[in-house]
Amino acid sequence: MKNLPISIYKLGALTKKLGLFLVISSFAVVAPAIADTQDVIDKITKNNLAQVTSVSQFSDVQPTDWAFTALQSLVERYGCIAGYPNGTFRGSRALSRYEFAAGLNACLDKINELLSSGLADKVSKDDLATIARFQTEFAAELTALKGQVDKLENRTAGLEAQQFSTTTKLSGEVILSASGATGSNPNVLGSSNTNITFNNRVRLNLTTAFPNGGTLITGLQATNIGGSSSLQSALGYNDPAGLNSSTVRLGTETQFPVDVSNTLISTSNNSVNLYKLLYIQPLAKNFITFAGTKAEVTDAFPQISPFFNESQGSISRFGTAAAATRVSGGTSGFGLASAFGFIWLPSEQFDLRALYGSINASLPSDSGNNSLVGSGLFGGSYIFSTQLTYTPAKNLAVALNYAYSSHQINILGTGLSSQDIIAIPNTVNPVGSRINLNTIGLTLNWGFSPKIDLTATGSFLFTSLNSVNAQATFSSWMVGLNFKDMFAEGNRLGLLFGQPLNRSSLSGTQAGINNATTTPYQLEAFFNFRLSKNISVTPGVFFVFNPEGISNAPTATVGVVRTTLTF
Repeated sequence: MKNLPISIYKLGALTKKLGLFLVISSFAVVAPAIADTQDVIDKITKNNLAQVTSVSQFSDVQPTDWAFTALQSLVERYGCIAGYPNGTFRGSRALSRYEFAAGLNACLDKINELLSSGLADKVSKDDLATIARFQTEFAAELTALKGQVDKLENRTAGLEAQQFSTTTKLSGEVILSASGATGSNPNVLGSSNTNITFNNRVRLNLTTAFPNGGTLITGLQATNIGGSSSLQSALGYNDPAGLNSSTVRLGTETQFPVDVSNTLISTSNNSVNLYKLLYIQPLAKNFITFAGTKAEVTDAFPQISPFFNESQGSISRFGTAAAATRVSGGTSGFGLASAFGFIWLPSEQFDLRALYGSINASLPSDSGNNSLVGSGLFGGSYIFSTQLTYTPAKNLAVALNYAYSSHQINILGTGLSSQDIIAIPNTVNPVGSRINLNTIGLTLNWGFSPKIDLTATGSFLFTSLNSVNAQATFSSWMVGLNFKDMFAEGNRLGLLFGQPLNRSSLSGTQAGINNATTTPYQLEAFFNFRLSKNISVTPGVFFVFNPEGISNAPTATVGVVRTTLTF
């Protein structure tokens, strides 16, 4: 009988007179991921298991529930209640007498805190009498709990003495992918369907916590995906310099397989590079600052789309992030810019963030460096970006972002010059004018069912040359369904359809250019299933209709099997 389960709702009713309640600190089973910027920010801004101040904060507790009044009383009288990280209460979950003893012990601490603070009048004599009875009833469990806590403390002390560092946590991620594609460009000599390729991307992150609350993230990366080994290169859809994001591209690839900060030299396969160096410092409960020499837009901005996860989400670059997010190397994959900015959380519903980034902040001047993107913190290629995220309900989030960026070369291949990319070494400004981009993006995620999310994105880019009469407008959109816990907990199915970045209009001196003659579209499906907490496998396929907007190109078909290991 000692371990006989008892419904949490029933326990709430039984303890209504006492006015005490605690949900044991347990977490949903999810696969651990590499510690990244958003993980650090989330831990700073909110607790994984947060104490609540109102029963209405639980998404699965309704006023019509039979125990609603009891739970409401417990929260208001003692505040001794907590929920799960996903905002649920799970009132029907069974718990053992040992779990109840742990909850009782925590509530005793709360009562003692009230008494020691001179607030004895907040605790009634009836409650104290009930506490005494519970202490007698659960004396054995409380004693056993104390023994378990002592053992855990001793074990923790031993682990701390032997661990790598008391202030730095090491996490890692290995992505292995097998992929192949058909549908080569008929206009490019030598293009052909690809063989099956086997690629990898390895990341190691060191997360260092400081006594003042600050956190330093140092990331190392090695990969052999991209450049001449990419699918789009074999199919004939890559530009000569390899700077733009082809629509036939995997989500795990870096945006630029070359060194865009200098002479466009290809990076060596599996060479170890520093891809992230960022320091995060909270200045107040709702205000955080950050700065680093290896960062990008997605480090700071929350991505509400469930497909934004290169290791667990969409298999394509198009599906991973909206075009407005990818602008100017916003998801370059190797920390393209030096950046600094802030995060302001005025309420639980609103989240405002902004940053300024410079691609070549480390170079003092253009001369002698052969820099193609300029130099200095405020010269060369730079970007200012901001995002407002509004969460009116637990199952609904909207993100609106704006970015202004300026470049010395056509870093995105926007078609503003006579060639999409003119990249001549030793020439600082090959197109003769800076390229300016104003970008607006909107993302909506609606969990209209506990197991299904609907995601929609829209992006608009307005580009121009600042000393030449040349303008172009681009647009992109996507809709997708994310099915959670398919067949087993943790699995998910993703279905996506949309239009990759497409030039919708040209004016000025570029009005006669008509390289892209039709609109591209993309359809994608993937299934992510968990073999264990640390291993997942994601088979998927995506189709690009009219790739790169080429009307006579066949549909490009890309198949991928991605395996992710985290530790």
